[in-house]
Amino acid sequence: MQEVYPAGGSVNLMNNTDNKYSARFIVVTGVFITCLIISNIIAVKVIRVAGLNLPAAIIIFPISYIFGDILTEVYGYRTARKVIWLGFLCNLFAVLAMWLGGLLPSAPFWGNQDAYQTILGYTPRLLAASLAGYLLGEFTNSFVLAKLKIATKGRWLWTRTIGSTFVGQLLDSGAFILIAFSGTMGWGALGTMVVTHWLVKTGYEALATPFTYMIVGHLKKKEGVDTFDYKTNFNPLLVFPFSLLTRRKASEQ
Repeated sequence: MQEVYPAGGSVNLMNNTDNKYSARFIVVTGVFITCLIISNIIAVKVIRVAGLNLPAAIIIFPISYIFGDILTEVYGYRTARKVIWLGFLCNLFAVLAMWLGGLLPSAPFWGNQDAYQTILGYTPRLLAASLAGYLLGEFTNSFVLAKLKIATKGRWLWTRTIGSTFVGQLLDSGAFILIAFSGTMGWGALGTMVVTHWLVKTGYEALATPFTYMIVGHLKKKEGVDTFDYKTNFNPLLVFPFSLLTRRKASEQ
């Protein structure tokens, strides 16, 4: 195998050095972002499963973490970072479009404005909670997985997928629930909600481990890519122009 050291410190231990994005990568990215946006829409419904009250998004949101793991495991943190920000911007665009749709005047014969607002209307507090939880959880998940991959020398994939989700989902659930519901219920109830969401989502990913193995193995084989982030700068803001300018200046000194 040929080791390739591209700009940024990621190491590809397989023989594909083509930097063009493949159709498989686009599909993985599309599934990741689709799961994210759908989750935010259906999360308004509360379901009851095994005596637990959970948002309906529980059936699909963990899939975004599974595909986030796949992105980092196969393509590396630097690529996953771009997709995480793309998901953030797509989600923000969807929310703004739904908010604008709610502001537009209804046709006289259409009597479903209240229903529209109930399902698709976002309060600023819930929007902030959702976006903050997403960024904190996804970047932590990707960072932990990339570091564990180096520590395990690429072995024991299950330790990385479950371990990174264990940390990322805790921060995601904690940030969302504390920002969204602090002051509306007691700390005990908030803590119970955080732990319940965290454990259910982590358990979901653990059960999906065989599926993750299958997709990761297929992509590594077909793409010829297996990225290790040995020297990667894990600053989540490096995709932005001002961060790239700062990094360029530092390298010139």
